[in-house]
Amino acid sequence: MKRTLMVFLGLAVLCTLALAAVPGAKPPQEVQPVVVEPGPEDEFVFEGMSFVNQEAFIKSGRRCGAPEIDEETAELIDMHVARIMEEHGLDVQPKANLGISIPVAFHVITSGTTGNLSTTVLDKQITVLNNAYAPWGISFYRASVDYTNNATWFAMAPGTTAERNAKNALCISPETTLNFYTANPGGGLLGWATFPWSLASSPKMDGVVILYTSFPNGTAAPYNEGDTATHEIGHWLGLYHTFQGGCKKTGDYVSDTAPEKSAAYGCPTGRDTCAGGGVDPIHNYMDYTDDSCMYQFTVGQSDRIMTMVTTYRPLLF
Repeated sequence: MKRTLMVFLGLAVLCTLALAAVPGAKPPQEVQPVVVEPGPEDEFVFEGMSFVNQEAFIKSGRRCGAPEIDEETAELIDMHVARIMEEHGLDVQPKANLGISIPVAFHVITSGTTGNLSTTVLDKQITVLNNAYAPWGISFYRASVDYTNNATWFAMAPGTTAERNAKNALCISPETTLNFYTANPGGGLLGWATFPWSLASSPKMDGVVILYTSFPNGTAAPYNEGDTATHEIGHWLGLYHTFQGGCKKTGDYVSDTAPEKSAAYGCPTGRDTCAGGGVDPIHNYMDYTDDSCMYQFTVGQSDRIMTMVTTYRPLLF
């Protein structure tokens, strides 16, 4: 038995040496593990919470907590904007440069040390915003930073007493400044924003609230490249979701974003949910796709921002 084993091992060694002597022969390659990315129907885990799949996460409402605007209200808002523009003799022309530089007042809310963000991280977020908006002549800069340790405010949700108390205490010059609150909203919500037409009636509530782990290099994958803020600030400047109104003609009130029946998630290339309208705008910052999938606004959205800022946030100019 031992002799048979020794003969077998000897033959194995000879075979290996013979293979190495063959010109052009390659040594055995180390097998690399195959990394399989989660698909759209796989379990989706976000910040420790488990969902059946990513669609379930999207439908839970956690992607964005900005208030829903019904069609009747949207029509009234657009009629009001048109009247204001006409009264002031203003005409919207497509522009490459709106010439708006927006100061950002960061309000970093923490629970003990949890949620603390350095100015380096805040500046990375500013860079993400400028990369997205600068092509349209909109830029942002860090004007101030304050830190508040308050566990209740840290977990605030839209419309709560905690939100109201935090904003009443921390808000800075909402007519001229973007108040940017970082927190850990209850229920895994990524963020929310106020629309510009709410500024006059509720100035201290104005601004955006963003999940602190969604900042660049945060842990809120796949929403951790900073574009939750890009998305919410789009609302703050007057943009709707690209799927606003579904396949209806008015849609999101922007003519050059294709109609979209429902929110997209992941990065579904070629998705087309409205017949005859073109492929869905999955790469638009105002959809619900992953941060890595988002990289564009449109000329029409830029025009809408100009009319909204002119009407409701004129002191930004």
